[in-house]
Amino acid sequence: MTFEALGLHTSILNALTEAGYTAPTPVQQQAVPAAIEGKDLLVSSQTGSGKTAAFMLPSLHRLASAPYTGGAGKTAAQEAQSARARGERPRFRPAQPKMLVLTPTRELALQVTTNTTKYTSHLRHIKSVAILGGMPYPKQMQLLSRNPEILVATPGRLIDHMDQGKIDFSQLEILVLDEADRMLDMGFIEDIEKIVAATPESRQTMLFSATLDGVVGNMARRITKDPLVIQINTATTKHENIAQRVHFVDDLSHKNRLLDHLLRDETMDQAVVFTATKRDADTIADRLNIAGFSAAALHGDMHQGARNRTLDGLRRGNVKVLVATDVAARGIDVPNITHVFNYDLPKFPEDYVHRIGRTGRAGRNGVAVSLVNHAENMLVRRIERLTRQPIPVEVIEGFEPKRAAPSRSASRPGWKPGDGRNAKPGQRSFSNPRSEGGHYRSEGNPFAGERKEGGFRERSEGGYRNRNEGGFRAEGGFRSERSDGGFRGNRNEGGFRSERPAEGGFRNRADGGGFRSEGGFRAERPAEGGFRKEGGFRERGESNFRNRERDAGGFKGQRTDAPRRPWGDR
Repeated sequence: MTFEALGLHTSILNALTEAGYTAPTPVQQQAVPAAIEGKDLLVSSQTGSGKTAAFMLPSLHRLASAPYTGGAGKTAAQEAQSARARGERPRFRPAQPKMLVLTPTRELALQVTTNTTKYTSHLRHIKSVAILGGMPYPKQMQLLSRNPEILVATPGRLIDHMDQGKIDFSQLEILVLDEADRMLDMGFIEDIEKIVAATPESRQTMLFSATLDGVVGNMARRITKDPLVIQINTATTKHENIAQRVHFVDDLSHKNRLLDHLLRDETMDQAVVFTATKRDADTIADRLNIAGFSAAALHGDMHQGARNRTLDGLRRGNVKVLVATDVAARGIDVPNITHVFNYDLPKFPEDYVHRIGRTGRAGRNGVAVSLVNHAENMLVRRIERLTRQPIPVEVIEGFEPKRAAPSRSASRPGWKPGDGRNAKPGQRSFSNPRSEGGHYRSEGNPFAGERKEGGFRERSEGGYRNRNEGGFRAEGGFRSERSDGGFRGNRNEGGFRSERPAEGGFRNRADGGGFRSEGGFRAERPAEGGFRKEGGFRERGESNFRNRERDAGGFKGQRTDAPRRPWGDR
């Protein structure tokens, strides 16, 4: 199929030809015709599948086909000049966009704006601007004063301008939520609902997300009208053009040495290293620069100017290794990124899919490497269950982990992650019938060996022995005789010995003090204190506490003679 077959405006087709677009992607083939008809869309598609063009091309077609009325009224600059001529203070006229695109991050907003500029190269009267955090406020006001037809924004900054009356959505025709799942994960659900409530109900709504269930599905049902659901290359689809692998590491030093080695791969052009925290992004980027790599960090704490310079250096090829966090890397579309490294695994498997989607874009091949601690093996299994694709474990000579890598799959052939997750209990691999010995059948048994009689062995063969045999079994556990180490004495009855040697433990005191010979407390207590013979506290005659003479130790004097402090000074 060609773009001409989609029925797009001639000016848009010319711009696509100049940009090098040859054929629409699968998501574009289904989304563009439906959007041109004015239908609401719910689209689930993996990153790098051409989502931006899928919602922008039909929207531009609608705006380009509408009658142009831009010259009927005065521009904001002309109105300001007229107001000054009358001696009045110019008033800011709120922007009235025709199309609004909400994105979770600044980088994605800038990417959408950049692509829109390419698509509108032959539609000069259609203006698009990006309003996002980190941009100087006067610059934002200047962009809004142009009254753009297309407004791309992040939810937080857009709410600020709405509260100040700088934007009017009464003329809005198209609303797009790009990567809606990520916006909800970032806590923008209340902002999104407020923005949607300010738009006309007659609008066309298009929602793009990696998943359409859960909270995303509930919100989609509230803001759309009889939508067309399109699911192509969802998050669970294999990245067949991306070679994925796992390297297990012992500690941080091992991880850093292995990363340095992998970044020296001759087949690597540019790479993205994902970290869990912003501080780690700065630290790793500095360390890589010292090691001789052209590296730069990208995270949310950076000013917008610094982020733009970093991305520009990445696109120009001056930055070879970008160290970024999940949120900051959203929207990065650089075709020369050949490798993605997960320095830290993400908490959610869906984020892994977005991460590795930075490489292998537009059908190119890519490599995704995860540096995994042994304690993170469960995270790898969750990713495999989501993608239903096993990730092989590789070991590089000279960088072998001290601990062997855990088993990555079951022993039966043809197994793949997620098998049996939706099966009935009796159909799962671990519910196979047992043999007469109580053990799993040999075929499909992930554990080796069978017991002779079945079940647990008798105690005489191992396990725990009777007490007359002493402690734990002879072939393992503790020794029964403690002559050269451990606890002294034989353990004839089991447990602790009954006799206390004079040279160790608690001594048998002649005066009846100390502990009894059998253990525990002594039977007789001195009459003047301590515990009663039967146990508990002794009986007191005249008072609860006896008045004893205080010697050199403790406090001096008797209790009745203790000085009293005056309370007046407190």
